[in-house]
Amino acid sequence: MRKKPYVTDAIIGNGNMLISLTKDGEAHRLYWPQIDYTDQINAQSAGFYDYETEKTLFFHGKSWKHTQYYRKNTNVLITVHQYENWVVEQKDFVLADRDVWIRRFKVRNTADYARKVQLLYNSDSSVGGRHHFQTSDFDENTDCLYQYNRSDWMALASPNPITNYFIGNLNLQALPDPFDGRSVFNHPESSLFFDFDTIEPQEEHAVSIYLACGTNKREVTDSIWYCRREEEDLEEITAAYWYKVLEKAERYSYGGERTQEIYDRSILTFHLLKDKKSGTFIAGPEGDENYDFSGGYAYSWGRDAAFIAAAVDAAGYPELVNEYYRTIASWQMDAGHWEQRYYTDGQVAPNWGVQIDETGSILWGIHDHYVQTGDKYFKEIMWPTVKKGAFFLKDFIDKETNLPKPSKDLWEKRDGEHSYSAAAVYGGMMGASKLAAEEGEFHLAETWEKVAVNIKTALETRVWSEKKGSFLRALKLAVSPSVYEEALAEGREGFIEYNQKGTPIYYLWEDDVTDICLLGLNYPFNVFDAGDRRMQKTADLIEAECTSAHIGGIERFPGDVYIGGNPWIITTLWLAIYKKRSGKPAEAHELFQWTIGHANHLGLLPEQVDKHTAEPAWVMPLTWSHAMFVLAVKELSAEETTQSLEEDLEAKR
Repeated sequence: MRKKPYVTDAIIGNGNMLISLTKDGEAHRLYWPQIDYTDQINAQSAGFYDYETEKTLFFHGKSWKHTQYYRKNTNVLITVHQYENWVVEQKDFVLADRDVWIRRFKVRNTADYARKVQLLYNSDSSVGGRHHFQTSDFDENTDCLYQYNRSDWMALASPNPITNYFIGNLNLQALPDPFDGRSVFNHPESSLFFDFDTIEPQEEHAVSIYLACGTNKREVTDSIWYCRREEEDLEEITAAYWYKVLEKAERYSYGGERTQEIYDRSILTFHLLKDKKSGTFIAGPEGDENYDFSGGYAYSWGRDAAFIAAAVDAAGYPELVNEYYRTIASWQMDAGHWEQRYYTDGQVAPNWGVQIDETGSILWGIHDHYVQTGDKYFKEIMWPTVKKGAFFLKDFIDKETNLPKPSKDLWEKRDGEHSYSAAAVYGGMMGASKLAAEEGEFHLAETWEKVAVNIKTALETRVWSEKKGSFLRALKLAVSPSVYEEALAEGREGFIEYNQKGTPIYYLWEDDVTDICLLGLNYPFNVFDAGDRRMQKTADLIEAECTSAHIGGIERFPGDVYIGGNPWIITTLWLAIYKKRSGKPAEAHELFQWTIGHANHLGLLPEQVDKHTAEPAWVMPLTWSHAMFVLAVKELSAEETTQSLEEDLEAKR
């Protein structure tokens, strides 16, 4: 089983099925029956045997030149491969109402003489999430290859006659006739072969491949027969579905054609990265399932999803947000909080501790959705959830500092009483207070507002540093014993506490590292106005210390080493939004344009941009990146933006 690439260039799907492909059209991950679990393939690829050269050429090979794009306003992916006198158009899409992946290959001979090839399709599967313990079975009655493991089934078939097949080690099938007559074998690898008639000059031949997923043989076979009956219309039916999705989109005045392209692609991406069964959003398609450099991404975080939900509301899809919050209400822990992250089926995912900004963000988001929609039925349904969450947050306050008790920060790196976490809890408690007042629970409204006001006062009196000219990133930062001793030797203050087992925990009183997350004190949680002197000084320091010296864009914090310490899309857009809110639209526009310039060839936004190559880095698409893009478009489209931008640009001249 070979190592999969970390970076995804394209995705297709339908909310039950999520497929990741690279820019050469090869597929490496297929998640089903939910978009975060289980990965059913190791790779799916195609090529042909050229009888003239006696070579097998795979379309994703380095000899080919590749061009890739989405059919406009759809999630139909088109990859064009060119090599010598061959042009192959490859189309990939997933049916909206059936869990079937359609792959179409149109082979054109551009030479001035006739040629003959045999197309082959390789399936290297991991049905049920395991590369072993599965069976490949070719049924000549249905002309289908079935691959199955327990209740996970895949069927590979075509409307074209399958000339032959091979089950076994794919390294053996590079020859045009490797068959040994075996139709059933407990092996994950197999190939299908299609003989073409002679292809005349400028003529083209086409083959469609269907990959259906289901829970038994009958289910996947029914899907295959449906596709064969509807072969001529499948793409148009799918395209029409995505056209209808975009018809609902909220439109904003800001930006040119490329902005609108990425905005639409963001909406289409939200629909692909929202699980159809649960209604929850994941952070991105998985690219690091073995946790080589991270803790994985195909999970649902309350932190990300609060931004994502706000963006989906802004884009004009409140029903999706309603469904999301109603689902995660059922995930709330008995104590009133949410764990750090979840699988889309509601099971708690692997995590590394309490991250209190998650609970604060969810309560803020519930109230924000109510403000955006005025949906009183939603408010009534969510009120018990809000009430339980607010009680938890009220009790999660450090009486010494009036800040939320130590927990993980939003980057999941440090334990402490973080300013961003405090802002999220402030936003959650203010939202809960306003909802309590609407419910006639005035005592609760007053109590919860007081908690929020006390957090704001603590940020003003204990976290603001006049000496630094910025808010501190955190108080009570947990550190290792060696870091603690070094800090004390430098004159910094700290203390030691002991847990219930008597183990010492070392704390420094202040974490004064500049961090983009400090903008959260203004956006989205509105602890302080954008024009507040302290916010402005903090933002200026962030821009000075976090702008990448290599390619521009904004890094998370100085000294960041994660995936090389690159500028991020969300951080750059976060500063752009703040610039707009603080009356600097031209500077906001420049940051926004940097982001547009670093979308990939399909309009997808990565988590990071490689500071050396300026290419997309790490997870792509990152749902949070697309959410910040939509939110930035909304902010920059405010009524005064155009006039203010023109005036600001004129002043700069």
